[in-house]
Amino acid sequence: MTEILLTRHGQTDWNLGGRVQGHTDIPLNATGVAQARALADELATEQLVAVYSSDLGRARDTAAIVAERHGLAVTVEPDLREKNFGTWEGLTDTEIGNLFPDAVRGRWGDGETTEAVAVRAVAAVDRIRELYPIGAVLVVSHGGPLRALLAHLAVEHGPIDNCALIRVHC
Repeated sequence: MTEILLTRHGQTDWNLGGRVQGHTDIPLNATGVAQARALADELATEQLVAVYSSDLGRARDTAAIVAERHGLAVTVEPDLREKNFGTWEGLTDTEIGNLFPDAVRGRWGDGETTEAVAVRAVAAVDRIRELYPIGAVLVVSHGGPLRALLAHLAVEHGPIDNCALIRVHC
């Protein structure tokens, strides 16, 4: 059986400021690096067989800190990338509400749809599971793809904090 260890990247300054990151490649801040190191400590005794990451730096850097402890390379999987929020990227929720009043009525603007994120994230994890039918695989991604994966798998969850770990058995 494959155990997928899902985690969100470490904190960035835009997380702190409540800004939508999406495809914008914002680096980890000092807290994010510390969170990634704490995740590496938490997983130190795990027998990881692989580490996968989104192609965005904040996820890759989080994954690299854990992978290094296990003597593993990080495999970059672009389908684990965060949702493209289009013109909303870099804005706060308040700014989005002011600039795009339809947003408060559930319309997501000119970005990628949640359904499209789900399709690519599920496909990525399916490919990983096929490559590793036995063992634990760390997958470092972002809030949007992780929520989509968990919804697809009917896994109940609350907010997905930076570097929080969610175990899924496939």
